[in-house]
Amino acid sequence: MQFIFFVIKLSLFIYLTSFIAIAETTPLVIKQRFETENFKTFNQQEIKKVAVGWESYGKLNANKDNAILITHYFSANSHAAGKYSEDDPQAGYWDNLIGPNKAIDTNKYFVISVDSLANLGVYNEHVITTGPATLNPDTDKPYGLTFPVVTIRDFVNIQKLVLESLGIEKLHTVIGASMGSMQAIDWAATYPKWVPRMISVIGNAQTDAWTTALIERWTIPIKLDPAWNNGDYYDQTPPTEGLIAALMFITQDALTPEFINEVGGSSSVNHRPLEAKSLASILDSHRIVQWLRTRATTRAKTFDANHLLYLARASQLFIAGHKNNLNKSLSEIKAKTLFLPSANDLLLMPYLSVEAHQSLKELGKTSELETLTGNLGHLNGVSAITEKALKIKNFIEQ
Repeated sequence: MQFIFFVIKLSLFIYLTSFIAIAETTPLVIKQRFETENFKTFNQQEIKKVAVGWESYGKLNANKDNAILITHYFSANSHAAGKYSEDDPQAGYWDNLIGPNKAIDTNKYFVISVDSLANLGVYNEHVITTGPATLNPDTDKPYGLTFPVVTIRDFVNIQKLVLESLGIEKLHTVIGASMGSMQAIDWAATYPKWVPRMISVIGNAQTDAWTTALIERWTIPIKLDPAWNNGDYYDQTPPTEGLIAALMFITQDALTPEFINEVGGSSSVNHRPLEAKSLASILDSHRIVQWLRTRATTRAKTFDANHLLYLARASQLFIAGHKNNLNKSLSEIKAKTLFLPSANDLLLMPYLSVEAHQSLKELGKTSELETLTGNLGHLNGVSAITEKALKIKNFIEQ
């Protein structure tokens, strides 16, 4: 899928730097399909048929003990690295981290990633997922809101089924960013014998009250769009306006005032308080708002509004181990852990990683924490991850 939150300066940087790396080493990848039946969710609901996509990079060794699981973020999918074709304009989102001789070296490791349930990019040709937009086999109509509420644990359990289908019984490392970090630490807390190393990038150990309320803001425009129709819109006009507004909020929350103001000051946007169109009509927006809307509109073409609601709820429901006692869950972790928060993250704020790290230290666990810098806020965990490439390399090779 397209790289999240394309921005003017960032797009140019990614293009120039990845062009060189791609020309040298970026491999081609194939989306694989995994299917299972009668999947029981954490909330004890049954999904009769589940299909998810997965991708892998490198080779699984004879002992099947060199697997590194990449758990993806909210608006991503399993396309973590590589390209689908030679003329593919964009490599996977962590391609600068994963590949031959890179920090996560595919000459040594079998790296695998799995599309989430209710994946946001359900209309992306390279995504395979089961969610509200999927046909219910009992009715032959899309599930809509009859699809069970799913949790981060359900994403983890689907990943576990994929791994087991390949004969894998233990991971070398699990690493994920944002919503992926939730999956990574839930893996470590729930299946401790599977996980000797866990890396949480721009992450948390539970979703606190502030973050829960912030995420709820993303869902409101969708629910207020008349076309949403309580989630029953698959045979009519979808709630595109609500979805676009939600994605505008998500984009702004994932960036920083510094970066947005830098974009606003660019010649292509040229933000001014007294812009003529905004002064003339309440129906016209400032150019920086139009900038956000343009990007959200492009992304909305492959996204689904109901799927966004389900991912938001899964993120709101998150607590590592999925018990009501976080310390109890963290005490189950056997992995050595590394937390990489972003210093100016306004979405999953740094204190969330710090709290998780400190709790693990107090429990006598081996945990490290280093901070990402840069002016991209939450997105430092995706676009600026190479800042900690050597740290990640050393951590997974110890």
